[in-house]
Amino acid sequence: MHGLGSGGADWAFQVEPLAQRFRVLVADLPGSGRSPPPPRHGIAEYAQLLLRRLDAEGVEHCGVLGFSLGGAVALEMALTAPQRVARLMTINSLASYRVDSAAKWAELHLQLGMVRVLGLGPTARLVSRRLFPHDHQAQMRRRVVEVMGRQPRAAYLAQARALAGWCALQRLSERPVALPPTLLLAAEHDYTPLAEKQALAKRIGAQLRVVAGSRHGTPFDAIGATNAAALAFFAGEPVPDSLGMDPPESVPNAPPAVLAQLE
Repeated sequence: MHGLGSGGADWAFQVEPLAQRFRVLVADLPGSGRSPPPPRHGIAEYAQLLLRRLDAEGVEHCGVLGFSLGGAVALEMALTAPQRVARLMTINSLASYRVDSAAKWAELHLQLGMVRVLGLGPTARLVSRRLFPHDHQAQMRRRVVEVMGRQPRAAYLAQARALAGWCALQRLSERPVALPPTLLLAAEHDYTPLAEKQALAKRIGAQLRVVAGSRHGTPFDAIGATNAAALAFFAGEPVPDSLGMDPPESVPNAPPAVLAQLE
């Protein structure tokens, strides 16, 4: 599951390597990509819709991978139907996005305010610079502007509000949680503090791997690290300890051909 302002097609760099070993199902979250908006936006609602989609695909249990917003949905699926989730991996995601600090309040309202006032196109250009500031990441910036800029504004705002209203911490504290084997992949320079992810990993007994140099867009600026971690984790093999951002010389000039099949 993809992040906010994105779609399933943004897994293009992960699909082919994973498909060499696994059956891969790529989701457009409700209101994103080719997925219609749901009757009600909410992380729990997204999780239920995806579980029903797995039923339609004849999938009883599977590994689940979610990035940012998608990571919240992935954790919600594991809490809602633990028997359905064999392995859980999240990238730059937390167990709560409720606005409980001045920093989180400013982050949320700055983001929503920019979208309301400027629109998604200009906001996407600003976001792209924050995600991918280096000269060799120009193609990544263009992709952010292209994808985020065509997202329906109402759906983007609804998804952002749904994420800001979601919290799994109380459920993780109130009862014993039999989560599946879990890997938290965290960028060194993510928006949200690394300490929160370290505390979450300790709380739920998850593995934690930090991607050196990466910002929030780890599946894009650290393609090699993301794929190596996912392949090892979902195969039940040791996840590499040392992971880092892709060097400039290995950054692709364009998405792979599989992108056209996903869009």
